Amino acid sequence: MDGFSVGVIEGFYGRPWRWEARESYAGFLKTNGFGFYIYAPKGDAHLRKRWRDPWPADDLSRLEQMAAVYRREHVAWGIGFSPYEIYLDFNDDARAALEQKIATINRLDPDIVCVLLDDMKGDVPDLAETQADVFNRIADLSSARRLIFCPTYYSFDPILEKVFGEMPKGYWETLGRLIDESVDFFWTGPKVCSTEYPEAHISEVADRLGRKPFLWDNYPVNDSESRSKRLYLGAYQNRPHQLADLAAGHAANPMNQSWLSRIPIWTLGEIYRTRGNYDPDRATGDALVSLCGASLANTLLEDTRLFENGGLDGIAKEPRAALIEKYGSYDSPFADEIVDWLRGGYAFDPACLTE
Repeated sequence: MDGFSVGVIEGFYGRPWRWEARESYAGFLKTNGFGFYIYAPKGDAHLRKRWRDPWPADDLSRLEQMAAVYRREHVAWGIGFSPYEIYLDFNDDARAALEQKIATINRLDPDIVCVLLDDMKGDVPDLAETQADVFNRIADLSSARRLIFCPTYYSFDPILEKVFGEMPKGYWETLGRLIDESVDFFWTGPKVCSTEYPEAHISEVADRLGRKPFLWDNYPVNDSESRSKRLYLGAYQNRPHQLADLAAGHAANPMNQSWLSRIPIWTLGEIYRTRGNYDPDRATGDALVSLCGASLANTLLEDTRLFENGGLDGIAKEPRAALIEKYGSYDSPFADEIVDWLRGGYAFDPACLTE
């Protein structure tokens, strides 16, 4: 995967996708012109807080199987590795454990390896220098064709300093100087959940990082306390196709609902496919019909705004029961996820701290 590419990063908190859903995305992404999928669920503790422990044999086997599926479809496959706060004490034991983990990841032969140091403590001395040391050691060990780094502060959003501490002065510039310019840096935009990506903002970030940012787009993700009560089925907006020239790539972070996420993600591909002839309303309708069929598409069009704007808190008991009955009548995985959501099947994970 060279140059600008658009794809999906499974990078959310809360209820993870099923293995079968992850594998099925290979065909969906290939059919619709996307370039990659990155496995990075916050719920995989063996990638994050328990990263020193080996994956259980069953999980490792499923990862091997998933990698094979993506290779067959010729869609780049990646892993997002989050060695939790390793930089607080990057000693000999940590280095040895890191070598073992990267050796395991190398055996999976990912096209992309992401080192994700997001949502961790940041107000520590020499943060950028130590994180660059950690990353560069991983880069030396990794056999991946593309490397992507996510800094602890990945947006100008003040919520990050509120939750993870004051960012050290010159943090981004130091990282940009100490990490090779061939490495991509994830960036969520002006906010953690950005509604737009202005050209001036992207240019400023590129200057700070010393490279084009790789967009980590937190739409349609719904893992925060308020967003977990909503379904985001509408098309992407305020993402001009010119981002293909301004950014290194564009990764969509989807919802906990794997099938329903396909609806908005399809429209992200449409932005880059149509290159200037994109209409969000038309794209939403086209995505629904293409993915769900005409009958369910028409039903969803009636309720899309209710699911996003009202959310679970805005749907009283009797209307909710009626919606469960309505969507329960469809033999569709899209409708099944709506019923599951209406019944409270996607509880908020308090590990998600950025609202």
